[in-house]
Amino acid sequence: MIRALVAAGYEVVAVAPLDKYADQLDALGCRYVPLPMDNKGTHPGRDLMLLWRFFWLLRRERPAVFLGYTVKPNVYGSLAAHVLGIPVVNNIAGLGVVFIRDSWLTRVVRGLYRLALSRSARVFFQNANDMGLFIERGLVRREVASRVPGSGVDLGRFGVTPLPAAGGRVRFLLIARMLWDKGVGEYVEAARMVKRQAPNADFCLLGFLDVQNPTAISREQMSIWTEAGFVRYLGVSDDVRAEIAEADCVVLPSFYREGVPRSLLEAAAMGRPLITTDAVGCRDVVDDGVTGFLCQPRSADDLKEKMNRMIALSTAARAEMGRRGRAKVELEFDERIVVGRYMTVVKEILG
Repeated sequence: MIRALVAAGYEVVAVAPLDKYADQLDALGCRYVPLPMDNKGTHPGRDLMLLWRFFWLLRRERPAVFLGYTVKPNVYGSLAAHVLGIPVVNNIAGLGVVFIRDSWLTRVVRGLYRLALSRSARVFFQNANDMGLFIERGLVRREVASRVPGSGVDLGRFGVTPLPAAGGRVRFLLIARMLWDKGVGEYVEAARMVKRQAPNADFCLLGFLDVQNPTAISREQMSIWTEAGFVRYLGVSDDVRAEIAEADCVVLPSFYREGVPRSLLEAAAMGRPLITTDAVGCRDVVDDGVTGFLCQPRSADDLKEKMNRMIALSTAARAEMGRRGRAKVELEFDERIVVGRYMTVVKEILG
């Protein structure tokens, strides 16, 4: 998105908390501005401070359009932009853990969304379920709501690679932040059960531990699992292609309210069959029995059954699933579709 805007002649200012990846934004041709943010916190004082920071930043920069991603920029960045008369385009990339439960926090977040999106020029959703929920509950106006196919995937960068050489081993890979709501616990339990019948099966996990999230899995918990011998933790990677290439199947048993999981899109683009839950966002990527298998959310038993079915397939059958998954991604989830929708909206706003 940033590259496309820069190539079209726009000046792009990227705003995000400072971390070790911030320097890479400059390489895209934009200007990076650090903005401290308590991403997952609920302290009202810190959130008011964030709103104030957004207000002063936008007042100083005076952008022609504000593009908001993730919850707090979508809420507090949009509110500041509305006050300053700056057009807003939001992207609701899944609703996360807050919308799984009905609590006071859920009600507060819904109210903030309703206020923040009330004057937006366009609100993109990554799946039809989230868009329908927001329209039904009056959180967004129907006429400004629109769907994009997730974040899309770079089909050139994530090219098809052959499945690993057959040798009796089937390698499963879960790529995600290590959160309980991503189904990591169910994955480990299913791996434990599958290994009783298929000791040559390999179960790997790739992604950040100890993340800033109330459902984060600790490093200590991961150590207990790996020492038991059911799973292998691969750490983190800035380029997941090498790990996907070594996998026979990519798994995401998430019951988190996903947008459209990027890890599944990237795996499908590389020709890997998938196993994921029949849940919001996840089910959009998989045609059950064609490009992979859908399992019941929160069910290690059903996940085990789908893993056993994947193991029972021949390498050729798994490769055919992967080929069909690649075709689906090419048709529905090419990132050029997402970029094109954004460019059209930006041009409409700017006349």
